[in-house]
Amino acid sequence: DVNGGETPEMVADKLYDDPQLHWVILLVNDITDRYHQWPMNNNQFIAHINDKYSNVDATHHYEISQVSGDTTIKINIGTDNTGHSGATAITNFEYEEAMEDKKRSIRLLDPSYVEIFVTEYEKLMKESIL
Repeated sequence: DVNGGETPEMVADKLYDDPQLHWVILLVNDITDRYHQWPMNNNQFIAHINDKYSNVDATHHYEISQVSGDTTIKINIGTDNTGHSGATAITNFEYEEAMEDKKRSIRLLDPSYVEIFVTEYEKLMKESIL
C-alpha cells in the first residue's frame, strides 16, 4: 500500500534504489495519469472533497450487505433506501476515502526482474518506432 504523500519516485527509490524507475511502477499498475490515478496526500484529498462537495457529510449513497455468498461484500443501492430499512448511509467523505484507499493498493515488480523488464521494454519500444 502506498503511504500518504508517497510519490511514484519515492516508491521506486525505496524498492529499486532508483527514482528514475518510477515509470515501471506506473506502467505495471496501468496508471496513465498520476494526478488522478495515484493516491493523493492528505492535504490534496481534503482540498479535493471540499471542492467537489458542498457538504462532505451528506449522504452519497446507501449500501446493504450481500445476503448470499460472501456477506462481507457491500452492495450500493443508490441514493434511495426505500425498501431497505437496514441500509447504511455512506457519506461523500466515506465514499471518496474508499476510492482513495483502492488507489493505495498497488502492484510492484520484484526488484530481481526490473533490469530484465527495462531492457525488454526498451527493446520493444525501439522496434515500435516507425
